Formats: sequence, C-alpha cells, structure tokens
Amino acid sequence: MARAIGDLMAASGAVNVKFEQLRPNYNVAPTTDIPVVVEHYQQPQDTTSLWERNLYLARWGLVPFWAKDLAFGQRAFNARSETVVTKPTFRAAVRSRRAAIPVDGYYEWLAPQRKGQPKQPYYIRPKDGSPIFFAGLYEWWKDPSVTDDAQWVLSTTMLTGASPQPGAQPPILDELSMLHNRLPLPMSPATMDQWLSAGDLTKDAAEDLVNTVVAEAYDVATQWEMYPVDPAVGSVANNGPELIEPFDPTGCQTRLV
Repeated sequence: MARAIGDLMAASGAVNVKFEQLRPNYNVAPTTDIPVVVEHYQQPQDTTSLWERNLYLARWGLVPFWAKDLAFGQRAFNARSETVVTKPTFRAAVRSRRAAIPVDGYYEWLAPQRKGQPKQPYYIRPKDGSPIFFAGLYEWWKDPSVTDDAQWVLSTTMLTGASPQPGAQPPILDELSMLHNRLPLPMSPATMDQWLSAGDLTKDAAEDLVNTVVAEAYDVATQWEMYPVDPAVGSVANNGPELIEPFDPTGCQTRLV
C-alpha cells in the first residue's frame, strides 16, 4: 500500500482516520500493521448512537480475545471462506467484526514449469489503478503485560476462496488459476457496504453474507491485470516502488515498459 491517506478515505468512504501516518509499503509481510476499514457505533458502548466508517491500522494475523499471546496471529493471517463461520478462531468475528482490507495490489508466485527453473513472482492489481478491498475480519486483543492504552491490539485477517478453474474466461481468470489454488476475496463497493454494515448476524446470516462475497469475487477480479516482477520481492528486506515494476523473467537486464 502506497496511497495517500486522503485518497484512501475517499475510496473507502471512511470519515475518520485512527492513525497519524501511513508509510508506503511495497512488501507487506504477516504481523505487519496494515490499514483496515471498519464500521462501528460512534460510541461503542451506546447501541443507540450512529454508525461510522473509520480507518485503522491493524496487525495482519488475527488474534482472538481468548488467545494467550500475539504469536497466535502468525497462523491466522488468512481465513478460508469455506470454514470461517464454524472455525473457532474466526466464527465470532465473522458474525460481528468484519473489515475491508485495502491494497494497491498483491504478489503471487508461479511454480516452476520445468525442473530447475526458479519460481517467478507476479504482481496483481486493478487495471484502472483503484485499490482492491478484500473481505476481512478484525479482533481486539488485550495484552496482559501492558497497563496503559497500548495494551489493546487490533488485528485482522483476510478471507480467501478457491481460485478460478483453468480455462476460465476472461483470460485474467485463467492466469490467476495458474498462480495459486486460493484467491483473496475482493469486494465491489456495494458488497463492501453490505459486508461492513450488516451488524451482528446469526450463523446462517453470516454464512449467506460470506457466500455473497464469494459469488462475486471472480467478477471483481476480471478487472485486474498481472505481470512478472523482480524476485527480489521474496525478501522482506527489499521494499520500494521498483518491486512492482514489470520485470523480464528471461534474464535480460532491461525492465519491461
């Protein structure tokens, strides 16, 4: 994510920002703080107050309130849409604590086509330069070792679904099928509004809402493009705009334009 806060507010419909600075990050790793869009009551303890949409920074990797420590989040940075309603880690959050996770794009690695070939990373992004909003969840976790306001840690996870089948059309869906068997689930603006504002749900209603997101994910993805990028993205020590530039995987030193 390398977008100005004002642009992110305009794209998400957020009315408040709950952090002071959003540093550009071209190589986000789990446990990193990332922006999330959340709707809640203006006064959290007053259910008669109005709802508002806000931007927060949240630790990537969901930490439920009952987790013993933050390390729990290292194995909960993705949530499978097929089991999110029933799995203990996610089932409470999907019924009442849903988020949208904005990104400029994301990386996936293509497995070698022949023995001895290296993996090749690809960058996936909307063709029109708009942000993607992935369906996510959030939780607040209280750190028992801290005594001030910093004891409350906001964390998040991203929903995934099955990737398109090989041969799917248009071509971008077929290309996505070759990269990975899972797809982070993007939302249209209308579905994001529904996802964020649905309030507290029954188990069946939460499952219906998840199915709505899954059902339209491929349609949203048809507006994407993908291209190879520098394998340097494989190290989190590398972090700069050059990582998302098109790259020639044949070994030429010149970059594609």
